[in-house]
Amino acid sequence: MVKVITYGTYDMLHYGHIRLLERAKALGDYLIVGVTSDDYDKTRGKINNQQSLMERIAAVKETGLADEIIVEEYEGQKIDDIRRLGVDIFTVGSDWVGHFDYLKEFCKVIYLPRTEGISSSEVRAEKRKLRIGLVGSASFRTKFVNESKFVNGVEVVGAYLSRDDPETRDLFSAGSYGELLDRVDAVYIVSKPEDHYKHTKQALEAGKHVLCESPMAYTREQCRALYALAAEKKLILMDAIKTAYSTAYERLIYMAKGGKIGRVVSIDAICTSLRGGISLGGVDLSQRWNSMCGWAPAAMLPVFQIFGTDYKDRTFYTKFQDKEKNIDAFTKIDFLYPSGVATVKVATGAKAEGELVIAGTTGYIYVPAPWWKTDYFEVRYENPEDNKRFFYQLDGEGIRYEIVAFAKAIESGKNMNYVPEDISEAIAGVIGDFNDRINMVEFQ
Repeated sequence: MVKVITYGTYDMLHYGHIRLLERAKALGDYLIVGVTSDDYDKTRGKINNQQSLMERIAAVKETGLADEIIVEEYEGQKIDDIRRLGVDIFTVGSDWVGHFDYLKEFCKVIYLPRTEGISSSEVRAEKRKLRIGLVGSASFRTKFVNESKFVNGVEVVGAYLSRDDPETRDLFSAGSYGELLDRVDAVYIVSKPEDHYKHTKQALEAGKHVLCESPMAYTREQCRALYALAAEKKLILMDAIKTAYSTAYERLIYMAKGGKIGRVVSIDAICTSLRGGISLGGVDLSQRWNSMCGWAPAAMLPVFQIFGTDYKDRTFYTKFQDKEKNIDAFTKIDFLYPSGVATVKVATGAKAEGELVIAGTTGYIYVPAPWWKTDYFEVRYENPEDNKRFFYQLDGEGIRYEIVAFAKAIESGKNMNYVPEDISEAIAGVIGDFNDRINMVEFQ
């Protein structure tokens, strides 16, 4: 029996895929089809798949051409599969000619001509692009524009500048916010935090989907009202904390909650940066995000994801740079839970090592700086020989994955927010308490 193997993503399976599988099937007696996993596709820069792994596997299975379907999960797996499965022929499309010649040492390699004029990219391109408008002038906006170029089906078409920004004002035709909303399907809001609520509400009332930088609002009640409005209008509203979309971060949270280090008793998260910080002379502080709004949402994310949002007590320890303008140079937040404690330190006027440490009863998870955009973490135990390291690809600091999730949610009508509503509300609640100076200790 001659065994043939081929690999592919098979996103939005089309006639070209089927013809290639038919040719592969004709080369032998038994066809094995490798479908690439979502994580492996990310490592290869393919983050714009429209279908999940299970949907793509089901589509290949429905063709009736595959005798066996496997999942490709890592670099170098092809050699392992060929040896393990006793493969005689490896085949792939002619657009890969020469790329897999190294496999000739293990089996015969055949490059098959593809069906011209048909590809998944072209199928995706036939769909009208999601038109996104940008609101605000923070540096995040430039990153968003750059990362959106890696995502098929998304187009940034304009911007509303909440204040004059010489670095970006010529990139887009700036008009009123209402004029921008008339031109787009969705908006990414990165205006000053105190404007997030009104900008989000106006967009939702205009029937536009919203991706908003955290905090979405300054109170729990405002945040809850925005989610209710989005539900009423059948619109997608997502909290834009890019850390949540990092594969490494997602995995370490699963491990912590799944008992990999026993019962979690303590979380320490530090986020600081002096880049463009408030300590610089000549800076207009009224246009700067304070430490709480700039860093606390990301720093509080692992606390709320692991311990939940129902804490027993919370205390702020704050050094203000300008109290009248609500600019904190440094803030430490202590949370007390029934089963553990958490400490969050954020600063734009002080510097510390940006680590995340999650302590458990049998070990701990250590994430080196900058943990909020990590592609690596360690699980450590009393016996160093038991320690394990984990690496996951991260492109674009998680922003492009965030854009993909936003676009997919809009297309499917299902909210794929990696930051649940209760966590968004809890973040807004803490920010509101900070603004109202509730349970705060100030120092000079």
